[in-house]
Order: sequence, then structure tokens, then C-alpha cells
Amino acid sequence: MPCSKRSAVSLALVLMLGGGAAHAQVMEPDPGVRAALMEAVAEADSFDHPFDAEVWLLDMATRLDAYDAAYDDGLEILRVAHREASRAELPPELVLAVIDIESRFDKFAISHAGALGLMQIMPFWLEEIGRPNDNLFQIETNLRYGCAILKHYLDRENGDLTRALARYNGSLGKTWYPERVLEALSRRWYQR
Repeated sequence: MPCSKRSAVSLALVLMLGGGAAHAQVMEPDPGVRAALMEAVAEADSFDHPFDAEVWLLDMATRLDAYDAAYDDGLEILRVAHREASRAELPPELVLAVIDIESRFDKFAISHAGALGLMQIMPFWLEEIGRPNDNLFQIETNLRYGCAILKHYLDRENGDLTRALARYNGSLGKTWYPERVLEALSRRWYQR
């Protein structure tokens, strides 16, 4: 997908979700986010070579062992996280750090604010983009939405990761959430 389409998808998801994390604030749906989400949902691999996939998946799977994710679910989360992060032009390890903080890799997580799944997506976005039957507990759907939203916020903040993460969480102006994600990134999900 061309970069302009990716940016539009990312923007749409971010605006629609308005910070889809556990502490998300309800916002008026942004038409740009709606368009980006619709485009992201319509897309779909990310490794250039099978060996690269094997090395990355094995490395990340050993890091995922500390969580109670079932082996098959863990590998599926890793494969889909890599694909969706790459599609959205995000580092896959950053996406894993967000998942770590948002849900601790529990694909059925529900926040007190009603956000769902691995990346804690607010369900109102399903209606906003005309896809009310999408299942936010499905790994692929949740990660596609979450990556598009995070990328949108990163673009909106001109690459400022701290501000983008705070927007994702609905805590713009505070640094506690970005600090937690960046700590998880540096301690567990860093690239070797």
C-alpha cells in the first residue's frame, strides 16, 4: 500500500479510537480516522525471507514465555504483530511493548473504560467505520486497528513517540504511560 494510504489508515484509526487504551477518553469520531480504519481493515506479509521470520519469531517467543499466552496464541500474536506493525511502518517491538502494557498479552482483556483486546481498542470504532461485526478480541482485527491508530498519532505528533503514546492512551500531557511503554520496550522487547 502506498505511504499516503498507510498514513491515512493510521490517521483514521487513531482519530477514531481517540486513544483506544485503557484510559481512553470518549471523543467525537473523526472522519479521517474513519477512512483510515476502513482502509486498514481492507488490507493485509512482512518478512522478506523465511529465515528472518524464524529468527525474529524464536527470539520474541522466548521473551513472551513470561506471559501466560498459550503457545499457539503467542506465535499468532507475534506473526500478526510483525505484519501489522510493518504495514503501518511501526517497529514490531514497539507494538509488542504497547500490547505488554495494555493487556499483558491477554487477547480477551477488557479495560474499565470498555476498551477491548490486546491493544485495548474502543468498540465504538466498529460502528464508526461501518464494521459492527468485527471482533476486537480477534488477534488480527485488534492489531490492525491498534497499529493504524498508533501510527496515526505518531504522524500527528511529527514522530514524537512520547506524545503519540500519550495520545494513544488518552493521557496527552502526562508521561506515565509513555514511560511504561518505553520501559517495557527497553527491558523486554528491544531489538537485538
